[in-house]
Amino acid sequence: MATNRSQPKKIGQYTVLARLGEGAASILYAVQNPKDKQVSALKYVEKTDEKSQRFLDQVEQEYAIGSKLDHTSLRKIKKLVKHRKLLKVTAVSMLMELVDATTLDQKLPRNHIQAVDIFLQIAEGLSHMHGRGFVHADMKPNNVLVDESGRVKIIDLGQACAIGTIKKRIQGTPGYMAPEQAHRGEITAKTDIYNLGAMMYWVLVGEVIPTAMPPKQSNASLVSGAVDADKVELPVAPHERNTRIHTLLSKQIMDCVQPNPNSRPETMNVVVNRLELIRDVMNEPVDSSPGTRS
Repeated sequence: MATNRSQPKKIGQYTVLARLGEGAASILYAVQNPKDKQVSALKYVEKTDEKSQRFLDQVEQEYAIGSKLDHTSLRKIKKLVKHRKLLKVTAVSMLMELVDATTLDQKLPRNHIQAVDIFLQIAEGLSHMHGRGFVHADMKPNNVLVDESGRVKIIDLGQACAIGTIKKRIQGTPGYMAPEQAHRGEITAKTDIYNLGAMMYWVLVGEVIPTAMPPKQSNASLVSGAVDADKVELPVAPHERNTRIHTLLSKQIMDCVQPNPNSRPETMNVVVNRLELIRDVMNEPVDSSPGTRS
């Protein structure tokens, strides 16, 4: 877990400006390079015991993948620093692009047209990842930053992996997790397609879909046993929950959240092309009225 201590004045060569937040094992700071005055975000993870080594390994994996990516919809990963004492690595820091934005779960799109534009930017970023041979594997609303102009940054590559990976541990987020993740199957580009579909459903409808690893009660960190993939129920189509949702968009979401990977769109680029079409045909005034879920 992240250590609960006072804010340091410096981390390595970087001056700490502010503490931005924390994760299960990390603390996020705004820092400045005293040489060029450039301000960045810095994720800091400290080794507290042998069990916490996996969190350091996860940051190193995040850097190994993120440093190979270059897309406007992905937060730029700049540098990895290993902090040592007596030659032993005791902590790691990852320098990242600092983004002035709010997570999608905290600030919903103004209307359905803006929602589609956000979905499209996410799909384009994920398509770039797939083209480089990687899967995000944890797409959810709080892993998407949206700034005031509507520009998207996908964050948190902590669960990202190479296409075709079979993980030893169940990883992902209940309520968004694809069946193959819940059953430790092969992680592919179609896993991201499912995660994206589940996220689009939540943004528009306000509920998570039935998944193979559903949230238990109100605590998403506590999960019940995985549901067999062939027993996962499809959600009610979005346009049946909210008649203002365009039927083409509703169908796109339902195609993405098919429990069988073979029934989902073939590639993320197919999703991109469909979202571009949906954006072009959504000209009805009802889609421009305030509120994503009203």
